[in-house]
Amino acid sequence: MVGLSLKSVVKRYGAIEIVKGVDIEIASGEFVVFVGPSGCGKSTLLRMVAGLEDISSGEMRIGDRVVNDVEPADRGIAMVFQSYALYPHMTVGQNLAFGLRMNGNPEEDTNRRVKHAAEILQIGHLMERRPKALSGGQRQRVAIGRAIVREPQVFLFDEPLSNLDAELRVQMRVEIARLHKELGATMIYVTHDQTEAMTLADKIVVLRGGNVEQIGRPLDLYDNPANMFVAGFVGSPKMNFLAARVVNAAAGAVTVELVNQGGAHLTLPLKDIPTPGTDVILGLRPEHFASAGAGDCDIVLNVDVAEHLGATSYVYVGTGTKEPLIIERHEFRYVDDKRLTVGIPAKRALLFAKNGARLY
Repeated sequence: MVGLSLKSVVKRYGAIEIVKGVDIEIASGEFVVFVGPSGCGKSTLLRMVAGLEDISSGEMRIGDRVVNDVEPADRGIAMVFQSYALYPHMTVGQNLAFGLRMNGNPEEDTNRRVKHAAEILQIGHLMERRPKALSGGQRQRVAIGRAIVREPQVFLFDEPLSNLDAELRVQMRVEIARLHKELGATMIYVTHDQTEAMTLADKIVVLRGGNVEQIGRPLDLYDNPANMFVAGFVGSPKMNFLAARVVNAAAGAVTVELVNQGGAHLTLPLKDIPTPGTDVILGLRPEHFASAGAGDCDIVLNVDVAEHLGATSYVYVGTGTKEPLIIERHEFRYVDDKRLTVGIPAKRALLFAKNGARLY
């Protein structure tokens, strides 16, 4: 297997720049997920790796070879699309073998590859069925099998699970993770679903508006987001954001007031001290709220909805306001009160400027 290198890669359609000077290094055997909202450029970037879109400027390498002008069939890649795109009149076995036979691959080697792919994906018992007789998950396995038989250097996945129901998506996530472990292949996976990104990736590339916002391991992005966009995008339920204002600044510390939470004050260590009166945003993940009295400040909340999920509960507050909160606490499982007091621990809080830049 080989790695990939993208240096200052740009994609333009006329005067409109869709991908804006992206730099990414992908190691051999790594599972990398491109994630971001619709229109961020993640699928366009994947299609450039595949050779289905031309690169406007920059350099792309697969292994040691520059592939900017190399035809898709000669890049050593295989792609799995959102649509299964199986031939309806062919059996599973024929679908798997079709591409190899069209390229004149020897019959003995084609049969070997098809058998190997069927064993990996556990679809040997489906080889004589046609696509209409398969479930959605089985069809997606066949689509992945067509990629495996090519024995590519790099696998590309373009939102392959979006057509499946929730239960099948979970099952197929496990299958793809197992496949990566078994093959040890370099894989690039595109999704807008950050849960897929967190569960599958060795490394996540977060994109927004054609720019890379942050690259890192899933838990590094979760625990240490570079900015407010990454903090809000990575994690489910999403991070809570509370309006705050700097009320006091001293050497190495800043005190902020939570303007919509009864004026509660919280002191955070900070090297670059904002001017008192500066509006900022405090970020806190749902599971990081503490019990009353166990944090560095307490806030009293009016509960709108409580979801009891068994192992944990989610409490929703201010759902009709500009500052809704989601709180996850195990001890809330049996609480039906309309008012709730929780603590905010300073060591768990993040602080952002109004423009989204990370301050703490």
